[in-house]
Amino acid sequence: MDVRTREAVRYLGYGGHAADEQTLALLEDSFGELEETAKRRIIYRIFDVVPGEAGSLAIGKMDIVSRNLSKNLKDCREAVLLGATLGIGVDRLLKRYSLTDMSKTVVLQAAAAALLEEYLDQWQRGVGAELEGEGRFLRPRFSPGYGDFDIRHQGMILRMLNADKSIGLTMTDSFMLTPVKSVTAVIGISRKKETCPLAGCETCDKKDCIYRRNT
Repeated sequence: MDVRTREAVRYLGYGGHAADEQTLALLEDSFGELEETAKRRIIYRIFDVVPGEAGSLAIGKMDIVSRNLSKNLKDCREAVLLGATLGIGVDRLLKRYSLTDMSKTVVLQAAAAALLEEYLDQWQRGVGAELEGEGRFLRPRFSPGYGDFDIRHQGMILRMLNADKSIGLTMTDSFMLTPVKSVTAVIGISRKKETCPLAGCETCDKKDCIYRRNT
């Protein structure tokens, strides 16, 4: 089982249990349809980070109060702001199946989430390799809505990236991204190399890490 299939199985809630053959077949079909439909796009910029008091910080012109994000960006004086999407075609595909086959819709949702993570991981490896040549090292992605990093900051990130015009990524009044299979994130840039996994704190056993997201 490849990485993205394992991720999709995790999103489906199987935990440590093996997925049945029918589910795996649906996932394979879903990934095939998504590969034909998805239009992967990403926009990013690097901004200065200015730490403040009591869990506050500024990234560019965005002022944030978040102890979790401040901890994650400890020792970082720069950060990447990014927006990424699989495109509106995936939304249309999900809507079409939601009218006829809810089981397939659930599996397709999980496959799309895994595909988006795979895309971001590949992108981050590439950018990370370039920055490492300059002695700059990336931290794991940290998105609005994690811990105490308010989801409302998604709007400012989108504006700072001009994401609506550059990749067609917008946000509803209830702070949901459109297209649905999209993400915004912050990635710290440090002069200190850490061993954090791309997938972030959920896959790491180091419970006492000072950068840990949800402790």
